[in-house]
Amino acid sequence: MTLLEIKNHLEDLNQIAFQLPDGSLVPSHFHVTEVGKVDKNFIDCGGTVRKESVINFQLWEAHDYDHRLHPERLVSIIELSQRVLGLEETLDIEFEYQGDTIQKYNLDIREGVFQLTSKFTDCLAKDNCGIPQEKPKQNLNQLTQPANTCTPNSGCC
Repeated sequence: MTLLEIKNHLEDLNQIAFQLPDGSLVPSHFHVTEVGKVDKNFIDCGGTVRKESVINFQLWEAHDYDHRLHPERLVSIIELSQRVLGLEETLDIEFEYQGDTIQKYNLDIREGVFQLTSKFTDCLAKDNCGIPQEKPKQNLNQLTQPANTCTPNSGCC
């Protein structure tokens, strides 16, 4: 999801809810403690120099049960961040949330609830470092038998 997409979704909501991949909800008294742009300059294992930029939100849970972040307030936080930091609306966003350690998530939305979806590591240079391509899996019952082959009990084998 991009920064523009989250702003558009927030306009249609009366309240904000985040659901973790295990189905549990981030407590409704969460705070957004950071909004920022993260630039990553790196070299992959194949020797290619790469650059990535994402907008990062940090969700934090305090024992402040009397305050709830409303959609219009989060939009104002995003717009302030855009003005001050020059954030581009087309950049993808990621969310950080405290689990066993700081965990990073992608974002989706389903039925008005923001879904924190798992992120995974991957090799970006599989062709350069000898990682074999995964072969597509097929069920044996979906394979067709060529017309010129023997069938059981046909006497041709």
